[in-house]
Amino acid sequence: MNELIDLNRFEEIKAAGELPSPKGIALSIARTSQRGDASLAELARLIQGDPALVGRLVRAANGTLPAGSRPVVALRDALAVLGMAAVRNLALGFSLISSNGDGLCRSFPYSRFWTGSVIRAIAMQKIMMRLRSAGVEESFSVGLLSSIGELGLASVFPVQYSRVLDEARGDAGALLGLERQAFAMTHVELSAAMLQDWGMPRFFVSAVLGHRNALHTVFEPGSREQGLTLALGLARAVQFICMTEGAEQAVELDAARALAARMEWVPEQVGLLIDEVALDWKDWSRMLPVDAYALPSVHPAPPAAAPAGAPEQVVAQPAANDAPVGDGLRVLVVEDDASTRMTLQALLQRNGYQVESAVDGVAGMDHALDFQPHIMVIDWAMPQMNGLELTRTLRQTRIGRSIYIIMLTGHEDDARLIEAFESGADDYMVKPLRPRVLEARLRAGQRLVRMQKELEIEREEIRRYAAELGISNRRLQEIALTDSLTGLPNRRYAMSRLGQEWAISLRSERPLSCLLIDIDHFRQINDTYGRDVADQLLERTARTLRDGARAQDVICRTGGDEFLIICPDTDIDQAMACAQRLCASVAATPTMAGRLRLASSISIGAAGRLAAMPDADSLLTLADQALMNAKKDGRNRACRAT
Repeated sequence: MNELIDLNRFEEIKAAGELPSPKGIALSIARTSQRGDASLAELARLIQGDPALVGRLVRAANGTLPAGSRPVVALRDALAVLGMAAVRNLALGFSLISSNGDGLCRSFPYSRFWTGSVIRAIAMQKIMMRLRSAGVEESFSVGLLSSIGELGLASVFPVQYSRVLDEARGDAGALLGLERQAFAMTHVELSAAMLQDWGMPRFFVSAVLGHRNALHTVFEPGSREQGLTLALGLARAVQFICMTEGAEQAVELDAARALAARMEWVPEQVGLLIDEVALDWKDWSRMLPVDAYALPSVHPAPPAAAPAGAPEQVVAQPAANDAPVGDGLRVLVVEDDASTRMTLQALLQRNGYQVESAVDGVAGMDHALDFQPHIMVIDWAMPQMNGLELTRTLRQTRIGRSIYIIMLTGHEDDARLIEAFESGADDYMVKPLRPRVLEARLRAGQRLVRMQKELEIEREEIRRYAAELGISNRRLQEIALTDSLTGLPNRRYAMSRLGQEWAISLRSERPLSCLLIDIDHFRQINDTYGRDVADQLLERTARTLRDGARAQDVICRTGGDEFLIICPDTDIDQAMACAQRLCASVAATPTMAGRLRLASSISIGAAGRLAAMPDADSLLTLADQALMNAKKDGRNRACRAT
């Protein structure tokens, strides 16, 4: 599977910007589940801090149960049904929905993307309930994340991807081509690479790679990979049926029926599946921050009520006569004293800040990872985790290193203040609070935050330039090694590849053969009919050779009318059989140039590696001698070296 994903390009994209990743409790769950000694009880303690996640996991667990089963109502039961791997992946998916509801890519439909992803996830879970070809528990998260590469490209390359989306104009086939041209990787390949990077099972990653063309993807009949690929392809078709109308919906319905037929379903089962997905969507749309507008047959659900226990939040609404100085910056207040906390919130609100608050250090850590504040005001003395411990923990995270932290303390002792600064605090303020002094210290923090933003913009530009340079270098490398007329590798590539295959053959003591090919009477055809016809003949011959050769053969154009085919793991008898088949194919395939129907043929010299040969040039010399013999014997034939 790795050979189907360009992992080097994936690493380049990761380096170019920040791909979507889990936040807050989801990040803690992912880290905990990676430990070999982690238990479901430990996960339960983490998840209980997020009531919304509890409800979503219970809903997901009930979706895996057969009809008529006793429903799951408790978190521990839900975790037991789902298992650790499924809980980790579901938490990851829900976290991505919550933290990527919008973004900088102007033309990317964030709400519609997540709506479609959730519908596809529901459909995938329903399908796997019938097929049971893989764990039903993880099927929801696989469906949810199977197109995450689209969000990845929109996050890392917002401006470029917006132009690509505008140019594609909704054409899925054109979009893939434009993505490869712009980024040297499609969103399908990026989705598979991201899932592989997150530790998804290999067979799920294979299904993501092949599901867009599921009817034509070749797998071993009856294999798990084939079943999963067809299932994910059907889930994608159901998604588009639910989100389109008219002719587009009819096309997707035909595709869904064709996929279902390959899975030995009857058409009525497809209709039943769509009805079940639409019904389940009503429940899920109330539990997730996604927009249900795209479902023609489903009325938009009312906004979900804020879950119990959610962090206190105040939306900045400065008074008409006040001049806001907060500039919309996010501030998190971590203070166990309710009176002080409310005073700080009111002051910050009045100055135009976005404010959240937490009552202790543990809750403050979780909120910081979710809210990602620019500034934090932290009380020193708090239960469970005091201000110093919270500051040290934050400074060990990537997000926490950039936060401007003001420590509240009741002491002005030099030793204690030094301890606060050594723990990572940027400033301090002694209680009781003095509003004007606090405002002045916040302005100092603002200046630092703005400088960090400017620096991050410059870094982002450098990363984008580096990514564009990487794409340009890749294109130049491909151009340097590709024949522009036929699209085949050129002589430079051929000689390099032959050297590699020669070394492999020597090391493994496996056979190696090559075929040297000339088009018969090519110079005469060029002189008689002109260069345009000769070029068409070269292109036609190249296509015929490519179609007739085996999957492991390497076909190159080495110059003029000459071609070289490198045949790894092939002895001379097998090479001769291949050569004779190619001769027959070219002779049976005329070149059409306007009204001209031009028959042509090729001569082939075949040679296999011998123990006495010193290097790869000796193999080519022997093949060239065989080619000369083929021409002397009347052309349109293959001769083996003797």
